[in-house]
Amino acid sequence: MATASAAHALTEGPTVGAGFGRRQVHAVAACYFVASFAALGLPPYLTAILPELGDANARWAGLLYVVPTVFGALGAPLWGRVADRFGRKRLLLRAQLGLAVSFLLAGWADSLGAFVTALVLQGVLGGTFAASNGYLAAALGGSGLSKALTLMQGAARAALVLAPILVGSLAPWISPHRQYALLAVLPLAAAAMLAALPEPTPEPLSEPFGASAAGAAVSAVPPAALRALYAFEFAFVFSTVISFPYLIALVEDRIPGVSPVVSGALFALPHLCYLLFALLVHQAVERRPMPGIAAGFALVALGLAGHGAAGSLAAFTGVRLLLGVGLTLGLVSLSVLAAECAHGRPPGEMFGTLELVSKGGAVAAGLAAAAGNSLLGLPAPLLTGTATALTALAAAILSALFRRSPRIRWSR
Repeated sequence: MATASAAHALTEGPTVGAGFGRRQVHAVAACYFVASFAALGLPPYLTAILPELGDANARWAGLLYVVPTVFGALGAPLWGRVADRFGRKRLLLRAQLGLAVSFLLAGWADSLGAFVTALVLQGVLGGTFAASNGYLAAALGGSGLSKALTLMQGAARAALVLAPILVGSLAPWISPHRQYALLAVLPLAAAAMLAALPEPTPEPLSEPFGASAAGAAVSAVPPAALRALYAFEFAFVFSTVISFPYLIALVEDRIPGVSPVVSGALFALPHLCYLLFALLVHQAVERRPMPGIAAGFALVALGLAGHGAAGSLAAFTGVRLLLGVGLTLGLVSLSVLAAECAHGRPPGEMFGTLELVSKGGAVAAGLAAAAGNSLLGLPAPLLTGTATALTALAAAILSALFRRSPRIRWSR
């Protein structure tokens, strides 16, 4: 219900033209959502998959968790440039079909080497998020694009919450290993749906998911704004993701006897905040993304610091909600800034590079969390994330005070 209401709210507004509008944006977001199920739902079960492939103690689980992310990050800029040259729809279809092939190979792998190869191919051949954003940016602009990017983030959050539940529900009948092959049908279905969509044109059509480019400024926003987007994206992903790997262990350590259901609900709470409040936040930060980014970093820092002091279910609920508000503010504001920076630039290359930066932040966060936990225990990743968020907060405040955030005005 929350996912459906969020999608409806994000698409309120005047009727759009037949070429590219709400239906097309909904289709792209839905395709990303269904294709993300295996990519996001199965990695938490690597500890159950690897013993079937000869790794009895699942000692490679931590490394294999980030293999698709690493290779996806490395390949994203290249695929983005190819999309700008040969067509965004073709490359979006390629990404979905690439996921289907890699999932089939992973599901039928009969050795650890074959499974690792499939995960590498998942990263190299996938990249559906960057491909989807590049496709949308080729057809939309201004407020329409920022709303579409916000909806795409909502699809990612919904998949992150629901996919592990689906995989766990199917586990008594089909092992998580074989579910890779079963769930390959989802990106295949997404590709079939996307095949009916038009190749996007650089002329946005109408509000709210597009506006006429007549009379719009033709020059790209300054390179400094793009560099700021990349820097804030990396810092935000790093400071939020670093709390993920050891959250369940932290909750169980601080609240002995807590049920797995409660721990899972606490993990999902910030993502549910995004689904519920992304539209309201978009309306608030649409004309001032830099203050929104600064506020996001401030609340993330407070939330992470609060995790270190929380010792009860009520306290953990409060700090998770605080982190959720910060997550929503930051992600939506970054989407607005990304929409501004996309104006006048090849969208495939820009969003491919942004995907590289984002995945790089996630990989760095995972490595930092593992190293910190090994050296100083469960609070270490929280301290590292808090320090990173506070440093980025200072940079965001300076950027908001001394450099006007570039605005692109779109007219009908």
